Amino acid sequence: MKGYRMLLTELIQTASADLPVAGLKDHLRLGTAFGVDGLQDGLIEAHLRAAIATIEARIGKALLTRDFKLSLPDWRSLSAQTLPLAPVVAVTRLSVFDVMGVEMVLDAARFALQADTHRPKIVAVGMLFPNVPSDGRIEIMFSAGYGPAWANVPADLRQAVMLLAAQYYETRHDAAASAQGFGLPMAVQSLIERYRNIRVLGGGAAKGGAI
Repeated sequence: MKGYRMLLTELIQTASADLPVAGLKDHLRLGTAFGVDGLQDGLIEAHLRAAIATIEARIGKALLTRDFKLSLPDWRSLSAQTLPLAPVVAVTRLSVFDVMGVEMVLDAARFALQADTHRPKIVAVGMLFPNVPSDGRIEIMFSAGYGPAWANVPADLRQAVMLLAAQYYETRHDAAASAQGFGLPMAVQSLIERYRNIRVLGGGAAKGGAI
């Protein structure tokens, strides 16, 4: 099999209006203390995006539903291809490209989404996936996330985001705190623990585990 590298691209960023900016301001008890309502909204949004990105990377889950493109040099298996994010809502396009960039779109009847809490898959239906030409690639377009609104995200993950974003906000001027590393607060670790997917045995997975 070719060297197994993948590139996951977020196609459209979550809109600012879909982020819980007001919720984080309430969590921080900011209110209108700064004199001009909305004065710190940009800063609050930046910390929210950073917290969401950190938690999504730790648990392998997309919180708010959005579209992604996965590029691969080859199939992991000609019968099934695991996706790197959950929960997957839909696979919208599956294509094989040759070295010249000529695209072959697979008919939707040739594959099916196998939903899974941690490791969703696309499985071949009727026949195996086609071989990828030399120096070609696969592109998979899919949507993943718990829902389009913040209320669709599980409550414990919403709380984890709030706690982490609040820490980012409160330590934004503390260079020593910023230099301490990538560890998450224990409260955040506890909240996200059951959503984590630990990869073992050369790409297999075991649920749960320490951070």
